[in-house]
Amino acid sequence: MSSEDDSSQSHSKSKKPKYSRFTQQELPSCKPILTPGLVIGILLCFAIVFIPIGLITFTATENVVELVDRYDEDCIPLKSPHNSENERAGFIRDAGTNKTCVRTLIIPKKMKPPIYVYYQLDNFYQNHRRYVKSRSDHQLRYASHVSETKTCEPEATTNDNQPIVPCGLIAWSLFNDTYRFSRNDTSLEINKKDIAWHSERTKKFSSQVYPKNFQSGSLIGGGKLDEKIPLSEQEDLIVWMRTAALPTFRKLYGRIETDLEANDQITVVIQNNYNTYSFSGKKKLVISTASWIGGKNDFLGKMYMAVGGTSLLLAIIFTVLYLLKPRPLGGPTYLSWNRNRAAVRES
Repeated sequence: MSSEDDSSQSHSKSKKPKYSRFTQQELPSCKPILTPGLVIGILLCFAIVFIPIGLITFTATENVVELVDRYDEDCIPLKSPHNSENERAGFIRDAGTNKTCVRTLIIPKKMKPPIYVYYQLDNFYQNHRRYVKSRSDHQLRYASHVSETKTCEPEATTNDNQPIVPCGLIAWSLFNDTYRFSRNDTSLEINKKDIAWHSERTKKFSSQVYPKNFQSGSLIGGGKLDEKIPLSEQEDLIVWMRTAALPTFRKLYGRIETDLEANDQITVVIQNNYNTYSFSGKKKLVISTASWIGGKNDFLGKMYMAVGGTSLLLAIIFTVLYLLKPRPLGGPTYLSWNRNRAAVRES
């Protein structure tokens, strides 16, 4: 009796799971055997797919015409052979100095519209945590929340506690260099309409919210805004407030809607207002066309071709080795312990 009781208790206390093909890993499964032919075929498929994609992508980006001009150094008058950062920053901060700068650009190839005009900043960390958090999305979106400035320090309110609209460091540091283009003494119009995303103009920035008390303090960070125009139509601000992930970035300034022929001489009148000299930043003007894959960037095409070329090379090497030294699939004579036995017998 006692043995039967013990056995029944052991069965009731057992932690053994109920048998199933799933828990015992007995379900049907795919167990491919990588034969030489299969491996070579897979590598050839990679090459057939990746090499054409790489060539198409690389050709598309090579057809993009891009012109980059760094102007921050040449647009500062030389007082000494090597101007210090403090001298350059002082020149920008001085409201009485003439910051007009004229640059001449030569178009290398014919550029068809739309021709995009960007400004590029280097060494500007828009992804800094305190910088990114210094904004109020509720204030930008709702007219009834213009007083919500808790997250905007240190640019939240004026000295008399009036809310700044838009508040925060991002808006305060708005880029304010301007560009005017001309060709053969004929002005080239820059179209600045629809340079911001439609979703941001309609969802993030309200047509009922207007700038107020903006850049009214003693320390001016960047550009000013027209208080008669709602935030949803301030597209330069909207583009600027889409913060960049990397310290070197480009933002759209506008579009040129006319053809530019090869060797055309373009005169650009720049108002060099924005202070990048305090943090050793760089400013560049970029004029570029675009393709179906975007702007000029040959990295993706080169990587596709590199992967496809490597796959093709490995396929050729494996094919040659398989033809010169064929071996039966799964031959046990190639196991290490069988090799050792063969060596002992021969000795």
